[in-house]
Amino acid sequence: MKNRERWHALGFISPALAGLSVFTALPVALAVIMSLFDWPIFGDREFTGLGNYRTLLTESPDFWPALRNSILFTVLYVPANLTVALVLALLLGPRLRGRAVFRVLFFIPVVTPMVANALVWKLVLQPEGLLNGLAGEWFGITLPSFLADRNWAMIAIVVMSVWAGMGYNMLVLTAALEQLPTSVLEAARMDGAQGRHLLWRVTLPLISPAIFFAAVMTIIGSLQVFAQPQLLTGGGPGNSTIPLVMFIYDTGFKFQDLGLASAAAWLLFVLIIGITALQFRAQRRWVHYEH
Repeated sequence: MKNRERWHALGFISPALAGLSVFTALPVALAVIMSLFDWPIFGDREFTGLGNYRTLLTESPDFWPALRNSILFTVLYVPANLTVALVLALLLGPRLRGRAVFRVLFFIPVVTPMVANALVWKLVLQPEGLLNGLAGEWFGITLPSFLADRNWAMIAIVVMSVWAGMGYNMLVLTAALEQLPTSVLEAARMDGAQGRHLLWRVTLPLISPAIFFAAVMTIIGSLQVFAQPQLLTGGGPGNSTIPLVMFIYDTGFKFQDLGLASAAAWLLFVLIIGITALQFRAQRRWVHYEH
């Protein structure tokens, strides 16, 4: 009977296992192998060992700028996303009428394809776009070319990304706020906690697991940013907005060096794993779980 149940269970999960093997495990294994070879799309492959990693870390003129851009985007985007999401979650509390409508409106950019979001923002931010037109008509000023200025291009990408992604974290934090134990909040109010003291000393510690989850997922996603800079700026001006994933894409498909691209992808994987491990280690100091 037990053997029969095992076979039945294996039959039920076999489609998922097949998909996991073909679309996840096999590509991962191939990426490891390719990172150890000089692997052009067309032509002979040559084993180089760790040569691709050495080339990226010591010889490539574009790897470190791309890594810097990814880290810069993450440093700017993650706090802005979490802050806006938390403010919206607090504002869309149970006392607000029609809060369900507002939640839907703020969540729409999350489910809208990123290509559509980026193209709309590109039309808005262009020199002849909506933003510059309104500024000139209403205030008589000319705004900088946000997407063509090295000082503004990354900021423009961050602003667009926050608008497109804040809705997800808003729902995560809203769900956490709605699960707060009323007895703890009432006891805090009876002890005199009000306003910002109630927020900082009671509310935020109680929802810290949700904040931690949102922070981890947002950092992982921001380090893999690709569509926004690719569609808004194409990595320019210069290489000021080329993130690491775009560098991997260009290396693999534009310059046809799949081995070097695979090595860069694994370095990105190590970076994400390292940062995530540090977050899990640091969460012991500020994340409070109910027992």
